[in-house]
Amino acid sequence: MDTLKNQPCPVCGKKKAVLMEEEIDVPYFGKTFVFSICCEDCGFSKADIEAVEDKEPVKITFETTSEEDMKVRIVKSSNALVKIPTLRMSIEPGEGSDGFISNVEGLIGKFEKVIEGQRDSSDDPSVRKSAKNLLKKIRKIKFGDLPMKIVIEDPSGNSAIISDKAEVSKMKKK
Repeated sequence: MDTLKNQPCPVCGKKKAVLMEEEIDVPYFGKTFVFSICCEDCGFSKADIEAVEDKEPVKITFETTSEEDMKVRIVKSSNALVKIPTLRMSIEPGEGSDGFISNVEGLIGKFEKVIEGQRDSSDDPSVRKSAKNLLKKIRKIKFGDLPMKIVIEDPSGNSAIISDKAEVSKMKKK
């Protein structure tokens, strides 16, 4: 992994940022660059992935039906929109969106943390009740007792769900 220390942070400007880059080979996806920046002073961090080859815009749909599906690998670029209709939640693309390589369980964990934060910080009983119900739903999904659909729309084509069950279709370029 290539690392550059003491780089200027794009947020605070102090030379406390660490830049990292690594080229990895992701099965079924190919050679990929993983980038990250983290400022040791202000805490700013950003991560992204980028395929070495140019890709066409892609829409990927995957439905979990078992506990085994939690192990399925997900590659998400910072350009991708990730929707989980079952939870009525999404990860929007853009400036604050990170790219990552994880599995379905890790993706669900990102939503779980947000919901737990809402449950723990809200004074509104209806918000707490809604959060508790969503967390129960997530537990059922993790054990394969409730199906869940994941939809990834990526105009850069740098995202993937690595499973024979994943349905991939091309999107129109914007």
